[in-house]
Amino acid sequence: MKYSFMTFSTPTLDLQEVLKTARRYGYDGIEPRLDSGHRHGVEVEATPARRIAIRDNVLRSGIHMCCLATSLRYADPAQTDDVIEQTHERIDLAGDLEVSRMRVFGGILGEGLDREQAIDLVAKSLGKVADHAAERGVTLCMETHDAWCDPKNVAAVLSRVSHPAIACNWDIMHPVRTHEATIDESFSCLQQWIRHVHAHDGVGENVKLVPIGEGEIDHKRTIELLLDADYSGYISGEWINWEPYETHLPRELATLKRYQQEAQ
Repeated sequence: MKYSFMTFSTPTLDLQEVLKTARRYGYDGIEPRLDSGHRHGVEVEATPARRIAIRDNVLRSGIHMCCLATSLRYADPAQTDDVIEQTHERIDLAGDLEVSRMRVFGGILGEGLDREQAIDLVAKSLGKVADHAAERGVTLCMETHDAWCDPKNVAAVLSRVSHPAIACNWDIMHPVRTHEATIDESFSCLQQWIRHVHAHDGVGENVKLVPIGEGEIDHKRTIELLLDADYSGYISGEWINWEPYETHLPRELATLKRYQQEAQ
């Protein structure tokens, strides 16, 4: 089990500062959020020379860039061509940086689409980019998020695509807060596809963030399930517009590691 954080915790830090912060607090990796104006500079617009510099800088740091967090969404047929093109661009960025995971969304269903049509559209869209992802050593991880908080709907997409480069980012909060599934139900439904995990705790459907262990999300049970399944990937903290990173990054990691120690 390895731990990382998304750069929503550190949007004003440059890449070197983010890496130093991860090392200071004992994280194994970082997850840059693309297309959100964060100062890390890990973006599609990075030149080939800049990409080499980013890759080498990360390698020297001893901190792993475990995932690129995109906001790509596939459930709107009016956007299909554009989003597929953007996906190819971001796959190449991940490949150039030697990042093996890329988070994507299903997205809000396009106007007039029912659930079955949306599942078919998302599956076909991901299928169109799957071989490219595999060629670049990248796995696209569809998140349990937005209109896809029900893990059964994500599983339906992944089953239909049936490609090793298309998997799941299990955000443990969203199925619970929307009352779609418990932690155990989500894990049972998605286990075979889980390649990345997002963790954060909160209260209410609109999600007021609170420290792990003080909210409604059972992180200890999550870690127990992942350990039992020999999950070797990352649990990545996603904390948006919350406390100063100096406050929550060390505290949240300490809690997660304590849960892991208790579960072993």
